[in-house]
Amino acid sequence: MILVVGCTGAGKTTYSRRLADQLGAVRFSIDEWMTRLFWADSPQPIEFKWTMERVERCEAQIFATVHQLTARGVPAVLDLGFTTKAHRDKFRALAEEAGLTAVVHFLDIPADERWYRVNRRNKERGETFALEVDRSMFDFMEGMWEPPLEAEWSAGGGCRIDSAMQAPNS
Repeated sequence: MILVVGCTGAGKTTYSRRLADQLGAVRFSIDEWMTRLFWADSPQPIEFKWTMERVERCEAQIFATVHQLTARGVPAVLDLGFTTKAHRDKFRALAEEAGLTAVVHFLDIPADERWYRVNRRNKERGETFALEVDRSMFDFMEGMWEPPLEAEWSAGGGCRIDSAMQAPNS
């Protein structure tokens, strides 16, 4: 199980797609799940508590599916943001309890580059577009962002990537 970690606009979805293709893995993207299942019914303006309740439901189902896949030898790539250390710790603990290995692939992209990418994605609405991210949403996530320390991302064969344009040879 690979946890793809990075703040908004780091290229997690692009990276996760390439990595999943390279590994023959199944990819899970929280943005895709939330958009498909809940955004049409979301309150306006978006409410953090409402959103997080649904994110937690999605993550529980994603992990249950990951557990089934990995038991059959199919790797999983999780594009769930993992903005905070507590979020990453939760998934590492779930993995450990299930007898799985979880490694971190940390996309370490500067904030100015990420904001540029978010603006471009908002305008182009290409294949990785799930929802429009405005500056206040970007800044909100930026305030929550806890980048992993080296000990966290390097454990168990994880890695730090300073360009999300290509997956490592794994």
